[in-house]
Amino acid sequence: MSGVLVFVDHTRGDVSNISTEMIGLAGEIKQASPGAVRMVLIGAAVAAQTELFNLEPVDEILQVDSPAPEFDASEYQEVAESLVRRYRPSVVLVGHNANGMAYAGGLAVALGAGFCADIFALRREDTTWIATRSGFGSKLNVTMGFPGKSVIVLSVRAGSFKAPMGRGNAALITLPAVAPSVRHSWTHERFIDPPSEGVDISKSEFIMSIGRGVQDEKHVPRFAGLAERLGATLACSRPVADSGWLQKSRQVGLTGKPAASCKLYLAFGISGAVQHLWGMKHVETIIAVNTDHSAPIFDVATFGTTTDLFAIADSIDKALDAKRGA
Repeated sequence: MSGVLVFVDHTRGDVSNISTEMIGLAGEIKQASPGAVRMVLIGAAVAAQTELFNLEPVDEILQVDSPAPEFDASEYQEVAESLVRRYRPSVVLVGHNANGMAYAGGLAVALGAGFCADIFALRREDTTWIATRSGFGSKLNVTMGFPGKSVIVLSVRAGSFKAPMGRGNAALITLPAVAPSVRHSWTHERFIDPPSEGVDISKSEFIMSIGRGVQDEKHVPRFAGLAERLGATLACSRPVADSGWLQKSRQVGLTGKPAASCKLYLAFGISGAVQHLWGMKHVETIIAVNTDHSAPIFDVATFGTTTDLFAIADSIDKALDAKRGA
């Protein structure tokens, strides 16, 4: 078995960044162990966007018809099983998000494959693959091998790999829908869009994020104004979103969104729970402001200070005022 199957992640045709990031990983896999890279697009909603995935490492784009207009984990798993048996890849890649987690584990069990979730690195060692993921509350990295497994299923952490830039010459192949083997015991009623302020934090290169350290909702406008002055996108940790101080669309983390494109992350009053670190620990430059010197955020921060966050905010404002007056 050789090659890679990459499953495009999308919500009603809205393609997530992880889809092209996984092509970057597939390219690395192809260099270490030659084989065809095949992108899998399921459903009519994403059919018109095949050119997005015609990038340098991709050999074929498989467009699979689907009778279901919405994401269906059971359907994705059955399509994946069918394609793995047909093309016999050595690696299957899916995004590590709500969609991917809904079928990746079941797929691995059905195939008798090796499985590792939330990976952010992969290397070839002799004749096997070694995947890296976080463990023990993100306090250390764990490496996993897959002895005796001819195929492995991996869910990939957003923001861990770079999407390739070079255009490819992939063949487009249309495949019929896979007939379901089991009658579903549920019916899809409707899709409810999450509330949005018209901002997508996953596409921002500079994020200023606030946590419980801001103490009260009345202080949120203070930091919103600072973010605007800095040219940053305002984001938050889960407690802030759960309290209703900011909308859920601005939450960074496992139950929010990853800071996938972020290059500079400024964290005010965020302790650094595992779920939050999942969404931002990959960022190149992280600046943490927290009075608790033992806060986990400092384990991943590039720079940090235990100075009062309001004092830091005031100092930044004064510096910006001085710059404007100069």
